[in-house]
Amino acid sequence: MGEPPRARTWTQRLHRLYAGFVLGLLASVLLLVGLEWAGVPKAWLGLGFLLVTVLVYAGIGLACRTTQPEAYYVADRRVPAMYNGMATAADWMSAASFMGLAGALYTAGFGGLAFVLGWTGGFCLVAFLLAPYLRKFGQYTVPDFLGARYGEPWPRLIGVGAVILVSFTYVVAQIVGVGLIVSRLIGVAFELGVFLGLGGVLVCSFLGGMRAITWTQVAQYTVLIVAFLLPVMWLSVKQTHNPVPPLAYASQLEAIGVKEDKLLVDPAELAVRGWYAERSHQLQSQLAQPAQALRHQREAAQAQLRALRAQGAPAEQQREAVRDLARLPRTVESAKQVWSQELERIERKALPLNGMPPHARPFVTAEQPDAPDANARLNFVALVFCLVVGTAALPHILVRYYTTPSVHQARLSVVWTLFFVLLLYLTAPALAVLVKHEVFFGLVGTPIDALPSWVGAWQAVAPDLLRVEDVNADGLLQLNELSLGGDIIALAAAEIAGLPYVVSVLVAAGGMAAALSTADGLLLTVANALSHDVYYKMVDPSAPTARRVTLSKMLLLVVALAAAYVAAQRPADIVFMVSAAFSLAASAFFPALVLGIFWVRTTGWGAVAGMISGLSVTLYYVVSHAAWPRQLLGWGDPGPLWWGIEPISAGVFGVPVGMAVTVLVSLLTPRPAPHVMAMVRGLRHPSQEAL
Repeated sequence: MGEPPRARTWTQRLHRLYAGFVLGLLASVLLLVGLEWAGVPKAWLGLGFLLVTVLVYAGIGLACRTTQPEAYYVADRRVPAMYNGMATAADWMSAASFMGLAGALYTAGFGGLAFVLGWTGGFCLVAFLLAPYLRKFGQYTVPDFLGARYGEPWPRLIGVGAVILVSFTYVVAQIVGVGLIVSRLIGVAFELGVFLGLGGVLVCSFLGGMRAITWTQVAQYTVLIVAFLLPVMWLSVKQTHNPVPPLAYASQLEAIGVKEDKLLVDPAELAVRGWYAERSHQLQSQLAQPAQALRHQREAAQAQLRALRAQGAPAEQQREAVRDLARLPRTVESAKQVWSQELERIERKALPLNGMPPHARPFVTAEQPDAPDANARLNFVALVFCLVVGTAALPHILVRYYTTPSVHQARLSVVWTLFFVLLLYLTAPALAVLVKHEVFFGLVGTPIDALPSWVGAWQAVAPDLLRVEDVNADGLLQLNELSLGGDIIALAAAEIAGLPYVVSVLVAAGGMAAALSTADGLLLTVANALSHDVYYKMVDPSAPTARRVTLSKMLLLVVALAAAYVAAQRPADIVFMVSAAFSLAASAFFPALVLGIFWVRTTGWGAVAGMISGLSVTLYYVVSHAAWPRQLLGWGDPGPLWWGIEPISAGVFGVPVGMAVTVLVSLLTPRPAPHVMAMVRGLRHPSQEAL
């Protein structure tokens, strides 16, 4: 059965509109190339292109403004499958995918493939277990389903709390990415970049809700996929003369393996690692007696300053000594914190290959690069599990399948989503290898004063992500003297490839599009949960529709400002924050949603107990074992890891606990009401269209 004529006309109109957008994008890039050749300052080009893309997104948001709940919450339920797939892919491919995935593959090698497997495999669960059934349910939010399936008010209320926790953690990571991109693109401080980027988030989502976000995300996907693929293809042609990166990088991977073997025994590398090992011992001694060590450092700095003054040293040299004295920690506690952070970094730098495992060897570690490690294998599997199940439980992704015209279109849009996601995910491993080849063969061994300009530019913008230290004072860059954070691998790819600055601007705009698209969806999900599920469903069911939508907009603004404030503190790296959100989502929602659809005996008390227990276990493990929550809360050293599982995979404990508790409590409590069981049986026939 084909599309109805009205739907076909709507789809054809969309084709024309977005074909025009693509042509406009290409024309803008060509115009920027011409302006760059004409000598227009780079800062103006970056700012101009950023403003143009954000204004286009804002224009789409303004054109889609609405106060109607059906449009604001679910985009009128008229988004064709292909376009919903593009919008979902943009919603899905966040700053973690655009910026962090290639970086994780660069630093972790084979271990980084866990992200590729987990973040794509989860859509199989979405297609088979959730999307068609939620579309047939046909409401607005995930807590809507929990409230209708399990009864009011506790399942809905706990669902809202979990939505806020998961989405807020996730959106902070996106705004960190926005701040990093804006600061590099137009040269402002990171904190200012965060709040400038926040404006871009709000103009996309504030006026039109899901309708505005959907059509903005289609445009953003176009920008981000072009921006990601272009530098990778250029690098591939430059190094292998093959424009298809996934088919071309095998030879570069082999060359990297040979280079790694040489670097493991290189005398200069061994000398650098020895220097870092000695520095590590010094820091350990300082931490053993922090008060005495801090006093000695202060006395030494004061003596140095007095000596310089007595010798009549140049004024700049004296000012530098004053700055060194001022930079010393003021208290013993702050000294311990600073030295502990430095020790963690230095211990990594003392390992072979700059703390990276050999790229192509499976399940090895930097500490043990020659043989597979059982714990590395276990963590790989645990991370894949958390990402697969978390993907199937993310609220801001699941609500996208409420927007399609039918159940069939919902299922088909999952297929389109997977296709659009794979365009990036199959290319990211190639990007990691091609960039590592550039570093190993283009940077390592280069004189420090002859390094490419992009190294200095990124070091000025993000010294915590890129740092060069000539610790053995030979004037040459060794691998372990280069600190290259994974979050800038994709953003710097165009500069690493030697492409014109315009392409770097396009890449930054692509990263911005990835972060904005996901941040839009997350903020709207939180605001809608509060306005629809709490205010309308639980506080004032008679509230006018205009008041509900207005309240959602106000809440969206409040949540956005709170997320920007937290992001400005740089709480953790982007990939870790996003992965923690996956574990939290998996533990909170997956058992309740899947059992609620496929087991009619699941009860409301069972779902409540399962959600609370699963989420609590996961949250406890993340907070008690991950570095940044402990630092934020002022906690001491963590206890031993459970079975050696890293906190990034905390959901591997929470999901089984939540599932088991849900089943056990359901068996111990009365059966659901007959009408609820009838609703569940009806949902399991998605071929019958929405109720």
